[in-house]
Amino acid sequence: MAVRIRMPGGTLKVKVYRELRDRERARRIPVVKIGRVYFTWWSNRQRLIDDRSPG
Repeated sequence: MAVRIRMPGGTLKVKVYRELRDRERARRIPVVKIGRVYFTWWSNRQRLIDDRSPG
């Protein structure tokens, strides 16, 4: 189960590999692996840009 930590400017998520999304696996967002755990950073700014894109 992923852990989400809301922070100013975005959300830090802590996950194992099988929980990663395609964007996270492709490293299109910041990802750091420490041991078996992946730390991903979802920026609020990036989320706003994604919401505007068609599709």
